[in-house]
Amino acid sequence: MRTPSLPLTLAPRRRPLVMGVVNVTPDSFSDGGEWFEPEAAIAHGRELLAAGADLIDVGGESTRPGAERPPVEEELRRVVPVVRALAAEGAAVSIDTMRASVAGAALEAGAALVNDVSGGLADGEMAALVAQAGIPFIVMHWRGHSTDMQSRAVYEDVVVDVCRELAERVEALQESGVRREQIVLDPGFGFAKTAEHNWALLERLDAVAALGFPVLVGTSRKTFLGRLGRPDGADPSPPTERDLATAITSFHAAHNGAWAVRVHDVPSTIQALDVADALFRGDSKENA
Repeated sequence: MRTPSLPLTLAPRRRPLVMGVVNVTPDSFSDGGEWFEPEAAIAHGRELLAAGADLIDVGGESTRPGAERPPVEEELRRVVPVVRALAAEGAAVSIDTMRASVAGAALEAGAALVNDVSGGLADGEMAALVAQAGIPFIVMHWRGHSTDMQSRAVYEDVVVDVCRELAERVEALQESGVRREQIVLDPGFGFAKTAEHNWALLERLDAVAALGFPVLVGTSRKTFLGRLGRPDGADPSPPTERDLATAITSFHAAHNGAWAVRVHDVPSTIQALDVADALFRGDSKENA
């Protein structure tokens, strides 16, 4: 298996890494398939890097509520050329997939980490692949595929339940050979969660961090942000109008020790993290 072009560390950081999103799908909720063709996706990845992204997350399967899964051959066709091109240019590339075969092909093409929204639950071979590769593995809280996940948004206490289920998933992964130091946790904003659940989790990011693992926060352009300030019953704002709200959640994530934030619009989040640096780490006094 090819060694990633840029090894990553999961050690605590002064500020979160910025993971830029490249959706190589025709039906993404956030950009409507704007980067579906490989050439456009590669160009967009370069733009995100130029804007300051530390990582590029390449995905070929839409996980919007109700989305159907593409055939594995189609997912491979979408993502592998993009991963290969960006990794060859020195980018740290994450492969966003629930399939071990796609993850393996992406690692061969130069990906540096695996971002699995199912945390290894959707494919029984994923844990063994990640354990053998020894690369970082992002484990998201997940209760089922997009076609029916919102029917499973039932919790006694969403913060307690999500933390317990993540801890159980980590234990199972470790029993399958994945080392503790490989694991990053993602509370799964928007996946089998109502708006109220998302806000509760965002408020209590400290509880997720208390599990003792690096945390990825992925709120970017999610529908619950699009409902802010809208009348009851009104449609949410369009996804591309949610970047300011996303940047504010990135600020909050930085204040709560997140390892990385996954975003579609990099410049607004970079500015939010600069403000967090100035407020919480004294940069404003140094540069006054």
